[in-house]
Amino acid sequence: MTRRNTPRVSFIGFGEAGQAVASGLRDAGIEQIAAWDILFPVDAGAKLKAAGEKFGVRLAKSAADAVAETDMIISAVTAASSLEAARSVAPHLKGNPWYLDVNSVSPGRKQATADLLGERARYVDVAVIAPIHPARHKTPMLIAGPHAEAISPLLQEMEMSLKIVPGETGKAAAIKMIRSVMIKGLEALTLECYLAASRAGLLDEVLVSMKNNYPTLDFAAMGDYNIERMASHGERRAAEMEESAVTLRELGLDPLMVEATVKRQREMGAFGKQEAVRATLHDGRAAMLDAISRVKDKHQHDL
Repeated sequence: MTRRNTPRVSFIGFGEAGQAVASGLRDAGIEQIAAWDILFPVDAGAKLKAAGEKFGVRLAKSAADAVAETDMIISAVTAASSLEAARSVAPHLKGNPWYLDVNSVSPGRKQATADLLGERARYVDVAVIAPIHPARHKTPMLIAGPHAEAISPLLQEMEMSLKIVPGETGKAAAIKMIRSVMIKGLEALTLECYLAASRAGLLDEVLVSMKNNYPTLDFAAMGDYNIERMASHGERRAAEMEESAVTLRELGLDPLMVEATVKRQREMGAFGKQEAVRATLHDGRAAMLDAISRVKDKHQHDL
């Protein structure tokens, strides 16, 4: 009987993505998993630590503790913290572990992180290209960089779904950041269009009219999905879109539409925290739009 390769895995960052992947890997038979998050020592980290205990993850006392005697590090922090996360573990790495950078950042940031780690880790540029739930660790991912080919068999053995992007570090990130211009931009356009239609009392009529131009698209379902995603994850999506803006600038383009998307996503992230909006997230576009409109009006009145 062939023994499965079950590496020791360490998470730096244990928010939604880290928890989802960790729980999936545990179910896939990965027994030794450690995690560290900068929120662990404060009250805001209580839910994160509770999730770790639920999944059977060792809660580390520091970044250095998390990566002690590890075979693989999965960095899943906020976009703004990705370089600092690598910096926090770099002096403590031994044995040349894999370093999977799943953060939604620009190709330039991925390259800078790989350069920072140097020969202390085998850096892999990873882009998660679908919602992390419900597939968790099986969510489709792109991987790139000089170690992508070498790590591919191990990740597949861990039941992860991946595709290698040929080329240097940053190629996987580039695909995600560029596609986000369209994906997150469509979300922002959906909200803006549907909210205007709702206020005009013409939501159904506008949806029918758009169907004339794009008969294969289900604009009703698109509204339900896109508005809920923005309300639930707008702040994180805004941060990702800021990285998309950086990516476009790295390519010599002025990210006019992206910067507008950042504003709309961030606004919806704030509105989505309001209980009046949260209570409608599973009630369909009309209920969500009505709640968002009321919260928006109150916000503008309070300014």
